[in-house]
Amino acid sequence: MGGREPPPILPSACAPPEKKEVREMTTATRDDTEIRDDVLAELDFDPEVEPAEIGVTVKDGVVTLLGTLASYPMRQAAAEAAHKVRGVRAVANELEVKLRYQTAPTDETIARAAVQALARHIQVPHEKLDVTVSDGRVTLTGEVPWQFQRQAAENAVRPLAGVRAVINLITLKPTVNAPDVQRTIESALVRNAQTDAQHIRVEVQDHTVVLKGSVRTWAEKQDAQRAAWSPPGVTAVDDRLAIIPGLGG
Repeated sequence: MGGREPPPILPSACAPPEKKEVREMTTATRDDTEIRDDVLAELDFDPEVEPAEIGVTVKDGVVTLLGTLASYPMRQAAAEAAHKVRGVRAVANELEVKLRYQTAPTDETIARAAVQALARHIQVPHEKLDVTVSDGRVTLTGEVPWQFQRQAAENAVRPLAGVRAVINLITLKPTVNAPDVQRTIESALVRNAQTDAQHIRVEVQDHTVVLKGSVRTWAEKQDAQRAAWSPPGVTAVDDRLAIIPGLGG
């Protein structure tokens, strides 16, 4: 009646506790069904893929691709599309390549085309490489100083008509010492705006780079791998990075 009015309740006292943290946790983990639906959508979106020929299963974030496709590049594109989806931890690519030629190119024809493709590629020291073809499967051997040259050689022969698979046995010739390699990789990770370098640790054992720690996405994981392969002298990358979508800064 004549008493004092109760103090007003501030808006902050009414707000649900920990709302922000709950929202962040729900985006960190995704249901396998959601991941499968998004993988199918990404395959349908990619112009290099025939999604009607692909089956997709997901368990614990691991995607398995099943079915048959008309070319090796299409098989690779399907795996890359699946890796783009948030929540995907790994992709098992079990797609088979069945060529759709009335008369399939012979191994001799494929081998000749592969040699020409390597010779035309400006990044490939083709004179240091050998090509073997058996049943449409191209095997590359030889030695180069840089990982990008090794990858460029594979990329050059992958889209050739009749190629069912590429087996890249090209080795890398070490040219620099381990401390230089480690400093180069760490600097590259810091420069990359897409990669959160503070959660990545780099170790160099002989000429093998070991990546430890966590990243937020598969794209970050690939960026870290590319940085690890970038210095000359790196012959192997042991990627132990875990994908944690809700990783904080």
